[in-house]
Formats: sequence, structure tokens, C-alpha cells
Amino acid sequence: MSSPSAAPAPAPIQQPAPGPVSEPASEQGAKGTYQVRTFGCQMNVHDSERMAGLLEDAGYVPFEGGVADVVVFNTCAVRENADNKLYGNLGELKQVKAAHPGMQIAVGGCLAQKDRETIVRKAPWVDAVFGTHNVGALPALLDRARHNNEAQLEILESLDVFPSTLPTKRDSVYSGWVSISVGCNNTCTFCIVPSLRGKEKDRRPGEILAEIQALVDDGAVEVTLLGQNVNSYGVEFGDRLAFSKLLRACGDIEGLERVRFTSPHPAAFTDDVIDAMAETPNVMPQLHMPLQSGSDKVLKDMRRSYRSTKFLGILDKVRDKIPHAAITTDIIVGFPGETEEDFQDTLDVVEKSRFASAFTFQYSKRPGTPAAELPEQLPKAVVQERYERLTALQDRIAAEENAKQLGRRVELLVTAQSGRKAEETHRLSGRSQDQRLVHFSVPEGAETPRPGDFVTVTITGAAAFHLVSDPATTADYSLRRSRAGDAWDRSQADSCGAPAPGAGGAGSGSLKGVSLGMPSLPVRRG
Repeated sequence: MSSPSAAPAPAPIQQPAPGPVSEPASEQGAKGTYQVRTFGCQMNVHDSERMAGLLEDAGYVPFEGGVADVVVFNTCAVRENADNKLYGNLGELKQVKAAHPGMQIAVGGCLAQKDRETIVRKAPWVDAVFGTHNVGALPALLDRARHNNEAQLEILESLDVFPSTLPTKRDSVYSGWVSISVGCNNTCTFCIVPSLRGKEKDRRPGEILAEIQALVDDGAVEVTLLGQNVNSYGVEFGDRLAFSKLLRACGDIEGLERVRFTSPHPAAFTDDVIDAMAETPNVMPQLHMPLQSGSDKVLKDMRRSYRSTKFLGILDKVRDKIPHAAITTDIIVGFPGETEEDFQDTLDVVEKSRFASAFTFQYSKRPGTPAAELPEQLPKAVVQERYERLTALQDRIAAEENAKQLGRRVELLVTAQSGRKAEETHRLSGRSQDQRLVHFSVPEGAETPRPGDFVTVTITGAAAFHLVSDPATTADYSLRRSRAGDAWDRSQADSCGAPAPGAGGAGSGSLKGVSLGMPSLPVRRG
């Protein structure tokens, strides 16, 4: 099973500062303010946008400061210690809630689907618990909890309403997530996602294309198609070529400039998808292909229905048709029974694959998964030592691959987020077509872009995890203003913020503490 890539461990969520509750709902003409805190993969982020949309549709307004009237945790069950992180954050809010009568706390997502009654037992101050199959129930559960003055728990075993049919509050005006399927039919021994999100359910192509068109009409120029196994799309209605057809159909949507997808499964990745990627101009030259292990023995133990030769063959085919494609991956180190020889096989495949970046994870037990019961669980020290060797190798490869970008002319989609050193370097940030992160400066006398605009620059510097462009003159810098930039200006005006070019943040204030699992991010340590 290949879920959307799990995110790096989210940064600690700061406890709301003590102070008065936001302006009373009656004075705002609304029920109150809300804040959604997200952990996990792109699917979680997508669900959080739905939660925000549902709450606004029900009369809540985005949290702007002080203490939110409703705090929603959208949880992940994939990462190690996910439950400790949740209960730690709930513990921080216990005293805050006690000091602010009427405040409500809700917990949803994969950990809620798994733990169910445990959350209410461990944190009785939580008002609502809901699962992955009934995101749409959130406003009603909050109303019932308020009316009955007791916690509401509602966990469904199968999908109630497809999440993409629910109201949404997007966190970005220039790009958006579009879910094409939910659930998974694979049985990878390390993965708990199938038991939490159920069997695969596919949306009809017309519904997906209509949602994409609506995003484009609203100003978006980029979409990412989401699925637990995105390239198995169509299995539910019996069309083996459905995913490649969907990619080609995206190419017919006027105004849609960039199409991405995550995550595919190597076992089901077929030549028609590669052809569609190569022949559809707005499908980007970027592919996230989860490896998990380079050892055929470990892949068998993981129940990954492909082997290293097939995996490398897919990469060869992609690069033959799309020479400049950037390929990223997921790798698990220290799976039960992994020998030094098995680990060396992984290092060998990584060396041959030349990944632009990778998400690397140390294996840890997940209760409820077959792998948790396997013998030969490896000592932590062994796993850590192998992990460090793998990340050192991938860091070197990433730096070498980025160095090959020097002198290339690239078009960037300017993002709202900037680098950590932006204040001192005065650089803005953007994503190239192959999803590499580029920090760039605007030459003196040139117009500054807005998030959502496009700039074309030459790469002048390279590091393992990012590229740099410092154009010497305006002749080496080209700006293309876009509908997405116009949408950014409108969003800033709507939120009473000045359209500040290159400013960070999305301006909505609704989705806080979001930890994205973007495959384009560098290897994360520790």
C-alpha cells in the first residue's frame, strides 16, 4: 500500500496565549471562531480544508487571535508517537478550556478512527470525536455536544459522504488538492491506513473534472490529484486506463497550468500513465514513487507486490520519456528481519535511482499491523545507524542532482511561503515545474511577483535541499502575472490584508499548525 507520504514530525503546536475569548459570536453574527490543527499526509490536509469549509458553512469564522471557540485536531496514526503528540496537545488545552467556558475541542482523522472511546476516556474535556468516514458530521457533533453537555462520539465503518462533495475552505488560492479516491485495497504489513480509511472508493471522472474546473475558475493554476494508490484509480468501475485518461483530460482544462499526483504504487504503475505524463503538457515532470525497501526479501515481507528490478525499470521508462523528471520516494529503514545485506540492497537501489529527495523513516511498530507481530524486531541502535548511513547517501545524491541544475532556466510558481533566511537574504520562494524549491531574488528595478504569479530565472546556486537564483540584471528575470496572483490580491483584500508581494501566509487564518507531507521536501533527520 502506498499512502500519500507521511509528513515529518510536526513542529510543537504553541498553546494559545491566555487572554479573552474572541469577540462573542452574537456580536460577530456567527457561532464563534474556529481553528483546525493538522497532522499527517496530504489526505489529512485535504480533509482539514473540508472541515474548515463545513465550519464556515455552519456559521463559524476563522480564528484570528486570542483563543478560538472551537479547536479541531485532524490526526495521523501513521507516525510514531502520534497518540502522545495528540494527548500532549489536548493536555495543554485543558486549562485553556477551563478558563474559557463554552470553548469546544474536537478530534478527527486516523487516530480518532483507531482509538475511538480511548480519546474521550483519556481526555474527557474533548467535546466531539469523529472518524475518517464521517468528516461531514463535525458541525452537528459540536451542536449536539453543546446541547447535551456531554462528549459526542461518532465513528463510521464505511464512507458516509465523499469528502470532496463537502464545503471547503482552501488554504491556498493558487493551488489545490483534489481527491480522486479514498481507501486502499492493498495489505502492506507495515501500514494501518487500509483499516482506518477502508477499501478503495473511486469518484467518477466527471465529478473530479468539475471540481478541478471550479478550482481553476476560482483562480487556481495548479492541482494535485490525491489517492492512497492514485494510479489504481478506476478499479471500482472496472477501467484499467482510467487514471491515464484522467491525466489527459486535465490537459484540456484551460487555465490549468500544473497537474501533479501522489502517491502511486509501483506494482500498478503502467506504461499508459507514463505516456500520459509525457504527452500532456500541464502534467509536471515530477514523480513520487515509494520504494520502501531495495531488498526483494524485505519487499516480500512487507507484502509489496513488486521487486527492485521492476522499480528501477519504471524509473528508466519515466526518464526515457521525460528526461528532466525529478523522482522522489519513501524508504523505511529497519523493517523486522532486515539484515545488513538487505540494507545494502536498499543503498544500492538508492544509488541507482538518483532520487531528487526522499522521505526516510525508521520502522516502528504500529499496533494492529501484521509487521508489529513479526519476529526479529531490530534494536533501536541498529536502525538508527542504518538510518544515518541512508540519509548521508541520499543527502549526497540530492546535492549532486541539484548541482546539475546550475545554469538552467526554470519557470517558478511563486509561493506564499519563504525560506527561513528570507529576512536577511531578501529572497522569495517558488517551485519549479519538477517541484524543486528555489529561493530567488528580484533584481533592482524589476517588478515583484505575487504568490501565484510565475517568474522565469536562471539557477545560480545549489544545495542539497534547495536551489538559488540571483539574477544579475532585469534581462535575466521574467515575470508573468497570473489569474492566481489576481486571486491572491482578492484574498488579501477580503481578509483586510494589503496585497503584500512575497509575504508569507495564506491570509485565511483558518488552518493552523499544518504539517504538509509534500514529497518534494528533503530528507528529514531524526
